[in-house]
Amino acid sequence: QVQLVESGGGLVQAGGSLRLSCASSGGTFSTYAMGWFRQAPGKEREFVAAMSWSGANRNYADSVKGRFTISRSNAKNTLYLQMNSLKPEDTAVYYCARIHTPFDFNGYEKSSTYDYWGQGTQVTVSS
Repeated sequence: QVQLVESGGGLVQAGGSLRLSCASSGGTFSTYAMGWFRQAPGKEREFVAAMSWSGANRNYADSVKGRFTISRSNAKNTLYLQMNSLKPEDTAVYYCARIHTPFDFNGYEKSSTYDYWGQGTQVTVSS
């Protein structure tokens, strides 16, 4: 059974930085693309960033381009999200997820493409 556990969230002032981690266990991490999504109160879950299984391809939502960086360590079975220049509108619960098909990166921006999800970590950015 695949388990994803996020960590690294917290309270930060606008302009600050946080680094989220997502530890994966129970599966072959290195063969699956991974993604980050977020959900703010009263809003739908939205795509943030995704990375292919090898790390060769990365994609970002327009709202975070240039500020967030997704990375992964297949040796450590861990996905990361470095968040810089944080804004109050980045406040949300952040989730990592595993795409449902190995060696596939199609539909990376859609939550329905992912089959395993972490429990989420809260990020709060104060103004």
